[in-house]
Amino acid sequence: MSGSSSGYFSPAVQKGDLRMRTTKPITVSLPPDLLREAQRVAREEARTRSELIREALRQYLTSRRWQRLRQWGAETAERLGLKSEADLQRLLDGVRAGRRKAQG
Repeated sequence: MSGSSSGYFSPAVQKGDLRMRTTKPITVSLPPDLLREAQRVAREEARTRSELIREALRQYLTSRRWQRLRQWGAETAERLGLKSEADLQRLLDGVRAGRRKAQG
C-alpha cells in the first residue's frame, strides 16, 4: 500500500498513521442511464459521485422519516377521531385544562 491510493484507507493510514477513514466503501449497481446522469450532475456540481450519492441517500432517509411521522400522525388522528384542526384544538384544550386542575 505504499504511496498509492487504494480507496480503502485515508491518506493518513497510507502514511503509517493508524486512524481509519470515517466512511466505508460499498458497491452499488446502477443502470447505465442513471449512472450517466449521476456523473453529469456530479460534474455540474463539482462533486464526486460518492458525495452526490451520500447526499441523495441523506435526503431519501430524511424524507422517509418525515413520511413515517406523517403516517403516524394520520393514524393517531384517526384513532382519536380527529377530523379537523378544531378537533385537535379541543383535545389540547381539554388536556391542558386537566393539567391545570391537577396542579392546582
